Amino acid sequence: MNLVVLGAQWGDEGKGKIIDFMSSVADVVVRYQGGNNAGHTVVLGDKKYVLHLIPSGILHEGRSCVIGNGVVIDPGYLLEEMAYLAKNGIGLDGNLHISENAHVIMPYHKLLDRLAEEKSSKKGKIGTTSRGIGPCYTDKAARLGVKMADLLDKATLTEKVKASLEVKNYLITKYYGAKGFEAGQVVKEYLAYGAKLKKYIGNTYVLLQRAAAKNKKILFEGAQGTMLDVDFGTYPYVTSSNPTAGGACTGAGFSPSLIDKVIGVTKAYTTRVGEGPFTTEMPVELNEDFRGRGNEFGATTGRPRRCGWLDMVVLKHAHAVNGFHSLAVTKLDVLSGLNELMVCEAYRYRGKKLYDFPANIGVLRECTPVYRAVKGWKENICDVKTYVKLPGNTKRYIDMITGMSGVPVSMFSVGPDRDQTVITDKGLWK
Repeated sequence: MNLVVLGAQWGDEGKGKIIDFMSSVADVVVRYQGGNNAGHTVVLGDKKYVLHLIPSGILHEGRSCVIGNGVVIDPGYLLEEMAYLAKNGIGLDGNLHISENAHVIMPYHKLLDRLAEEKSSKKGKIGTTSRGIGPCYTDKAARLGVKMADLLDKATLTEKVKASLEVKNYLITKYYGAKGFEAGQVVKEYLAYGAKLKKYIGNTYVLLQRAAAKNKKILFEGAQGTMLDVDFGTYPYVTSSNPTAGGACTGAGFSPSLIDKVIGVTKAYTTRVGEGPFTTEMPVELNEDFRGRGNEFGATTGRPRRCGWLDMVVLKHAHAVNGFHSLAVTKLDVLSGLNELMVCEAYRYRGKKLYDFPANIGVLRECTPVYRAVKGWKENICDVKTYVKLPGNTKRYIDMITGMSGVPVSMFSVGPDRDQTVITDKGLWK
């Protein structure tokens, strides 16, 4: 049984919590795209773990955790994250595996990312984390990238860095007016990273094939979310990879015929970080209220998240792209105490209703939400352990999500802790 768990909105849906919960019965957990621009937060008792590269399954003893070829890796940051886990008693040796085909974020990628964002006008800003993700994927597509395997080969690494810096230094110094890089220093630094990571680097797609042949349970975790997908998101306000279900196959070297189920994670409302159109965004006062209620600040950057009502146009679009077998609804508890909730069932554009998500960013900017008002609930649901015990209006809200999206809800969460997750479908791993 092989499952893909991914975000159905703009990321920050609580995937880390859901993946951690499901990792308790998984054998292998795989991260298949993105970089350290994404953060998965897991709360265990009074301890909070925020992971950016290593799959959150590492918090379960004995799980094999794979960083796939579709991930772009900042090796310096990865070593920091490994040290952080080791300091907290989390074992890595024999449990962590890094694809030799994963591309490496170089120091010039991070600088170019920051310089490009600084140079952009406010209207042209993407809202990047400036961690080099986009420029690294650019080099990958342009066949100029450095792979993790190259960090173990001085001659290859030197050749690639020198070739890349011929162009990068010209751009950095002549166009941006900043200081360039010396190839020898870059090579020395990254060979040192390679030496420290050598025992973790290998052919991970073979590892996954062998695990599948032995009927191991493999869990693929997506970073960011469907609406940040470079093909199907709110382009250009997107990430530079494919967080969607298809990315799990290309980003891990795994056959789509072996994927059994795809689970979409959605908040009971909607948030996004950074720039770009956001049709259901709340007014300022209500936005601030939801940030306080849901602790809506980015796990990676700490930026305040923009909050909005649940957007069914987005959720149905995500289902169409990914083919969800079920949904995990998070942060239901955040809605407690509200008399009335709004749910966006369509967009209005120049007098017409749109039920399909528009690809044209200009059209999207003009869209306004068509809302359906539904009754809220006053009860505190943080200690609820079953669907049956939920207040009537909470159950109706969940049922409405299923009815409007066409996707059953297989689990929901009523708080940040691991034990505040409720399974409604006991056959998820069957």
